[in-house]
Amino acid sequence: MKRDKSVFEKWFSIVRHKRRMGASSLSEQINTNFASQKKLFIDDGEIQYTYGSSNDLSKHFQALRKEFSNQSELCYTHAKLIVLIRREYDAKKHFDLLETLWEEEQDFLIKNLNIRWLISAADSFVDYSTNDLTKGLSIAAVSLFNTVKLQESERLLTNTNLNNYDDPSIQKRLDSEERIPLFDGTEIFKFGTSDSLRNMRWRINKLSKSNPGGLIFLEIFKRLQKFDTVYSRAKKRHKRKKTEWW
Repeated sequence: MKRDKSVFEKWFSIVRHKRRMGASSLSEQINTNFASQKKLFIDDGEIQYTYGSSNDLSKHFQALRKEFSNQSELCYTHAKLIVLIRREYDAKKHFDLLETLWEEEQDFLIKNLNIRWLISAADSFVDYSTNDLTKGLSIAAVSLFNTVKLQESERLLTNTNLNNYDDPSIQKRLDSEERIPLFDGTEIFKFGTSDSLRNMRWRINKLSKSNPGGLIFLEIFKRLQKFDTVYSRAKKRHKRKKTEWW
């Protein structure tokens, strides 16, 4: 596995310096009166998601704005702070602002940011937070999401039939309490009745209180139940009320 570049190596990277040009003036334009931005909405036509990023920071900010069309200015400000952190322009200053934003507006951000930007925030907490609990919960959120993203991407790549039926013979074996092995000492998830996800949810709830990393982790877990993922499909198969996890 290739290692990350050292600070010394990054300093001599021409691309790195190019991607930070104009950052000073763009940073000064960021509105840090966060509460005032919540009811200001961006009217920039149809949403256009960015894919990759321009080396020109100003152009990247312009493209990024279209991603938040019909959304609050505060969500766009959140994204700009993360971009400046990623490009390592005065990273500590902008991370401190990001932390302040989460302290002041965490309920709004949890409700209004999509998963992409929740994960980007979690990445920033992993990289720069001085709170070990926040860092730990944030990497857990990133790991949870990437695991499901990888699994669902493979499902799409291999053109798996989304209407595949469950094998009733396997379900019958599960219902009769048979242990069906998977790998390395683990067994197949007992669809329909298992309490493992409920217990995991209880643990997430305990750790997530008043912690931005934990709140993001819990929100990612909750959203994965809403879309067509392995979690929502397990939810549809579940039949034991006392072990529900959603």
